[in-house]
Amino acid sequence: MGRRVLRRGVHARGGQVNEPALMGGVVAFDFDGTLTIRDSFMAFLRWRSGGARYALGLVRLAPAAFAYLFDRNRGRLKAAAVREFLKGVPRATLEEEARRFAETTSGDLLRPDALRVWREWRSREAKLVIVTASPDVLVAPFARGLAAHTLIATKLAFDADDRVAGGFDGANCRAAEKVRRLREVFGADLRLKAAYGDTSGDREMLTLAEEKGYRVFTEKP
Repeated sequence: MGRRVLRRGVHARGGQVNEPALMGGVVAFDFDGTLTIRDSFMAFLRWRSGGARYALGLVRLAPAAFAYLFDRNRGRLKAAAVREFLKGVPRATLEEEARRFAETTSGDLLRPDALRVWREWRSREAKLVIVTASPDVLVAPFARGLAAHTLIATKLAFDADDRVAGGFDGANCRAAEKVRRLREVFGADLRLKAAYGDTSGDREMLTLAEEKGYRVFTEKP
């Protein structure tokens, strides 16, 4: 991970996460597990489906989950979940459900310490970017509520009737795809002032950052 990587319980100064020290620039935050305490996509599917339908869907996803043990393809597993739970849902319906989900769950999902660092960077006029493998439609209401400058996320595919087609429009936004999408938006020579993540899917993004925050946020609402 290189120098200046901040890990859980190991910080560069004292016992606190480093305060942002640089004005302006681009600062990237992973969403699930970094800004939130759990996977927002699965939480959303459970919220909109109800317990019984969600449990049945997980049973139907068992073959895809078994295949993941061998191919380790997170994108393929996530696409299977999209087909099982969301295929055929109109875009407008999904956007409204995502808005209500964010309104009703943000207080239980978002990490207080991550929000403090987010606000610190905003006070320093940084361009705050959420870079996530979760679907764009789901995360968009959270991004608006946080006044994010940009949301970079996995894009759901919609059919000619503007209904969920059951797959992605492009690649699953994790690992090297996060870097590719960041450079697509901000330019090939992008250097991040800071980046925060919590899994191996964030490591490539963290290499772009002057301040690297790996699993530094631990607080729960």
